[in-house]
Amino acid sequence: MEKTIQSSGRRNFIKTTATLTTAFTGMSLIPQTAFAMDNPLADELNMIGPKEGFSPQIGTLVSMMNWMRSVILRPVQGMTMVQLDFLFDKNSNSIGSMLLHLAATERYYQLNTFDGMKWGSWDESIKKQWDVASALGDEGRKKIKGNKLEYYLDALKEVREKSIAEFKKRDDEWLLKADTLWPWGPTNNYCKWFHVVEHESNHNGQIKWIKSRLPGAKPGND
Repeated sequence: MEKTIQSSGRRNFIKTTATLTTAFTGMSLIPQTAFAMDNPLADELNMIGPKEGFSPQIGTLVSMMNWMRSVILRPVQGMTMVQLDFLFDKNSNSIGSMLLHLAATERYYQLNTFDGMKWGSWDESIKKQWDVASALGDEGRKKIKGNKLEYYLDALKEVREKSIAEFKKRDDEWLLKADTLWPWGPTNNYCKWFHVVEHESNHNGQIKWIKSRLPGAKPGND
């Protein structure tokens, strides 16, 4: 009986949230697809909220992910290999390694939330491809270098396209599903993917800090 009540409560919460989100964006009396077609701002980067092709809450999450990704990519545009490999000191990470680290983090959250894999249980081919970028440290400093900017941008793009395709297959009930065995305590998929956004925000600050200390860098306000 308790499980039935909890399930019902979750469904009601999803319905209520979707209704409120729709109302707040001016869509309460018209279909979401119609709004997207009639409003030229619907798909713009700064319009955080539901997106056509996704359930309401997943669309909102995707809009936040897109916004944060644009912030990450802006300061690295035009960077040379030397700049991407620059190490401020023996304990720092390069900008290039942090970009690949973001791709690795997103890939691992895909495996956990989309494929239902316990954290770290993926096969050796996955670990070989992503573990160094995920852990960084000395191994990252040794191995992640000598790549052009396109290498990192392609990795980020490929992983993100996978995320978007998978999000389109899922609904808000999946997003709110809790993982009771997660190390932080009961954690739903929404929190896990919000962490992916927050994680990029954290490294955004580091990337800008290192960029401002590149040889020949001009004083900035980052």
